[in-house]
Amino acid sequence: MSRTDLKHAQPDGPPSPEDDTAFLGQPRGLLTLSGLEVWERFSFLGMQAILVLYFADTVANGGLGMSAGTAASVSAAYGTLVYLVSVAGGWLADRILGSYRAVLWGGILIACGHYAMAVPAGAMTWVGLGLISAGTGLLKPNAATMVGKLYRTEDERRDAGFAVYYMAINIGAFAGPLVTGWLSDHQGWHWGFSAAATGMTLGLAQYVLGRRNLAGRQHTAGSPLAPAALRRTVRLTVAGAVAVAVVATALALAGWLTMSRFVDLLTLISVVAPVVYFAVMFASPRVSTAERGRLRPYVVLFLASTVFNFVLFQAYSTMMLLASTDAGTTVLGFDFPASWYASALGAFEVALAPVVAAVWVRMGRRQPHASNKIAIGVVLGGLSFLLMVLPTAGDDSGGHLMSAWWIVGSYLLLGLGDVVLETSGMSATTKLAPAAFSSQTMSLWFLSLALANGIQAQTVKLYDDVSHSAYFGVNGAIAVAAGLAVMAAAPYLRRTMHPVH
Repeated sequence: MSRTDLKHAQPDGPPSPEDDTAFLGQPRGLLTLSGLEVWERFSFLGMQAILVLYFADTVANGGLGMSAGTAASVSAAYGTLVYLVSVAGGWLADRILGSYRAVLWGGILIACGHYAMAVPAGAMTWVGLGLISAGTGLLKPNAATMVGKLYRTEDERRDAGFAVYYMAINIGAFAGPLVTGWLSDHQGWHWGFSAAATGMTLGLAQYVLGRRNLAGRQHTAGSPLAPAALRRTVRLTVAGAVAVAVVATALALAGWLTMSRFVDLLTLISVVAPVVYFAVMFASPRVSTAERGRLRPYVVLFLASTVFNFVLFQAYSTMMLLASTDAGTTVLGFDFPASWYASALGAFEVALAPVVAAVWVRMGRRQPHASNKIAIGVVLGGLSFLLMVLPTAGDDSGGHLMSAWWIVGSYLLLGLGDVVLETSGMSATTKLAPAAFSSQTMSLWFLSLALANGIQAQTVKLYDDVSHSAYFGVNGAIAVAAGLAVMAAAPYLRRTMHPVH
């Protein structure tokens, strides 16, 4: 174990990780971080469930009047921006803020963004989305990294702990769309955004109150910049932000920087950023030969995550659009908003996460290798799209409404895949991370989410141009093929991913 691992494994105050079993057999800090993510996901996914519908709704109804394909593309571009910013969030935690303060300030920015979106003015929508992007980029990679610091590398509770953490996240994912969906359907879109703002505020409150239970909590950066370098970095960051804002405004006023071109630019960045980031880590003298060897199989996991999340994120874009136009919104005589379908995904993940966690704990060292868990998740994601071929085949006129159970069944497969893949992927990332890039390697995992959204931002433009059965069938088949390819690479991955098992 490296000195960095030892530093993170020995908390200041609470019991050492192997002795702390206060929360469902897990360290008590897991409760604090899970509680934060419950409310962060409540706000983020509650807003995400209604965002594409808000974009596509008519101006007369309070929406922005976009076409379905454009609405899905802009929504995906927003997701791309959220996860691209996570790179800066990891770096800021490592070098300037420390993980605790990075998460705190990220939550504050998210709350401010949701409050801005609650204002019924078109310009405030874009201000709010910008603040939420910046805040999520600070919070997400560092919160997940703090979960990893609750455990020693060899602690077999780690995967189970991440499964519990993910279950808690999806309690928020389940509840958020229920509240925001009902409010937006009955009171208006901005009432739904107000609920998201309230949720993030509650999350911040419980995070601050439970801060003493966070193992490895640091108020300062783990690898802080020297004072002179810090001052120079702050000056360059402020100057760069101002310059980008001025140039973007000028290009927009000149008519060159349109929404479509901005989406294309984000897609390009989402492709280039991970390539550059991997190159920097492979070339860094601070990365040992052994750590560099573990990064190679991580590239495979990165690509697998990208494929799966390309499907997953469409649960909040194309699937939501399909539900609003082609699916029934009545179950057992009860009418519900189309955005409530998103809660089905969260409900399945809440129900399945403890089952998956219990299975991994019971199997111990006999459980599937992390790479196979991730491959299974990718295959399940592909099957969730292939299932949608059946009810959409031969009917693209919108005259027939499919049963709600088709979308529920698709979300069941997708939810199971998400629980299996994301918990294993985040856990493996914290184990494979080079010591010099601890928080930033977690950011690299989130760059796979940025890439997935970047690709989605382009492909969803076809949603209006091809049949729904062709759209979901081709995308689903690609995902299944990718998952099978990762399974085929399992011998190489098992050999090169030590200490991940």
